[in-house]
Amino acid sequence: MKTIQISGSLPPRFWEGFGCLSGDLGLANAPGGLPVRFSRGEGLTLRLDGRGADIVWGKAVECFRGLSLLAQHWGETVCLVQKPCFETLGIMFDCSRNAVLKPETLRYFFRKMALLGMDLGMMYTEDTYEVDGYPYFGYLRGRFSKAELRALDDYADALGIELCPCIQTLGHLNRALHWPAMAHMKDTEEVLLVGDEASLAFIRAMLESASAPYRSKRIHIGMDEAFFLGKGVYMHRHPYTPAFELMQTHLKNVGAIVRELGLSAMMWSDMYFRLSSPSEGYYDAASVPAEVVAQAPEDITLVYWDYYHHDEATYDRMLAMHEAFAAPKAFAGGIWTWTGPAPHYEKTLQTALPGLRQARAHKVPLVFAAAWGDNGAECNLLTMLYGLALYAEFCYTGDYDPAELNARFRAVTGADSQAFLDLTRFHHLPGVKDWSLRPVNAAKFLLYQDPLVPLYEADLAGVDMASHYAALAADYERYARENPEFSLLLTFYTKLAEALAKKCAYHQRAGKAVRAGDREEAGRCAALALEARQAVEELRLTYRELWYTTNKMYGYEIIDLRLGGQSARLESAAAMLTAYARGQLDTVEALAETPLPYTLLPDGALRGSYAWNEIASASKLDL
Repeated sequence: MKTIQISGSLPPRFWEGFGCLSGDLGLANAPGGLPVRFSRGEGLTLRLDGRGADIVWGKAVECFRGLSLLAQHWGETVCLVQKPCFETLGIMFDCSRNAVLKPETLRYFFRKMALLGMDLGMMYTEDTYEVDGYPYFGYLRGRFSKAELRALDDYADALGIELCPCIQTLGHLNRALHWPAMAHMKDTEEVLLVGDEASLAFIRAMLESASAPYRSKRIHIGMDEAFFLGKGVYMHRHPYTPAFELMQTHLKNVGAIVRELGLSAMMWSDMYFRLSSPSEGYYDAASVPAEVVAQAPEDITLVYWDYYHHDEATYDRMLAMHEAFAAPKAFAGGIWTWTGPAPHYEKTLQTALPGLRQARAHKVPLVFAAAWGDNGAECNLLTMLYGLALYAEFCYTGDYDPAELNARFRAVTGADSQAFLDLTRFHHLPGVKDWSLRPVNAAKFLLYQDPLVPLYEADLAGVDMASHYAALAADYERYARENPEFSLLLTFYTKLAEALAKKCAYHQRAGKAVRAGDREEAGRCAALALEARQAVEELRLTYRELWYTTNKMYGYEIIDLRLGGQSARLESAAAMLTAYARGQLDTVEALAETPLPYTLLPDGALRGSYAWNEIASASKLDL
């Protein structure tokens, strides 16, 4: 532990924040330590030499980023002047797709945010917070209590970080509305019934309960992807009403409650653009009609979200279209944590950098990264740490320098960034081409592909998947040894690679053996299935330990069902192939069928599959 002696102008609650971060920084405040003088100014400046250090800060969180830079450059002579590109830089943690982060995990993230200089945190909670008077809201889903949120808000505030609630007030409410006790408020499976008195009372309760634990007056009210708005129960009760009219009515009602509660709202902007799109898409509208722009509230910030495009021209065009609105603007990029059990950092870099460059060019004041967990939150959010560093370093330096970013990452996390970047290799198979908007997520569909009804055999014909994952397993065994701070996380990826290697060895041979009538080879494939089953079971147990270490217990039952199902199916495959090998079966019917392409596109790109129900079987799963 290095010692420093702090003096000068400090923000409120600095010493509480320093106490939280002292261990992460490796710095202790004590008489006789290296003099560190703080002063208030604009932006962040660190001047360091053998006699001491001067840190100029503009925001409270910059004090802690400054100390992090001091620790990183200890013993050097440096002068670093950093003026952030964005007024506010944040991160949105998805706590709604089955995984709800433990408060201690969130405190860990807040400490890393402070060291990086990020000052806004949002837990995305569709139904995972308490709402007074609605006991089924978040029931058995791991919802945050108000006491938990107040304690988190206190902790973040000491670190110079503003927390604000991020909820939904129209769509994305399936898990709340599926309860019979709440079904009277739904239009469709996902969307609230607009204009209904019960719905409005519920929205008021959500806004009051969600905002109560926080100091911040900001609130994100969602409003995205309200597909089929007005085309469910609403249409049976009322004459046909265009979706735009319903959206305007609803937003007017929600906005009135927001203003009454003294809150400052932001919302996703896509519904305005979908109304103008020939395909109801977000990014293909040529313009937004003047009457739509005119009716948009001027006091609700519009958040342009884009995690898909690689070209700056798209971000430039979309931000210019947002500038037609009178409302303030924000930009949300993505850290690709929703591809399955491993993130996709190549896609993150390809999309985040052009988006950040154009957000800077358009002088967008508020920028944040979203780390989603679609379809079961299979990717542990610890993997997004490199993405946090990417957004922070771009904000403070205005550029992306891989070597500098790697140095900052090690200084803040104590880990090798390559262990995080290489997670993309779980999806990158040799010779497999990504689709333009959505990358191949091979780790997910290969993990859950059925051993007797394999949907992807033709898609991946001729690809040596087993060797790829065997090499990856060796790399991650080494990464786990070399990065003890993340030993459990990286051991999980070792187990994932081992399971995929065993499972792919089976898939590459089983169908061919049956179609060739090679019963001896089928017997060997039966043994491979049992080896894969053992590897999947070891993965499941490590997965469980990792989940319970970072998340509340809720939601892991889905992973147990998915991996437990794989284990059972591999046993069934071994039994059936053994019977075939012994001549007790004439064939194994599904393996004997000629494989047909599934997600392979005409240009040779592979779409992959992002939902378990599209992977597990050709049969319908909800009958």
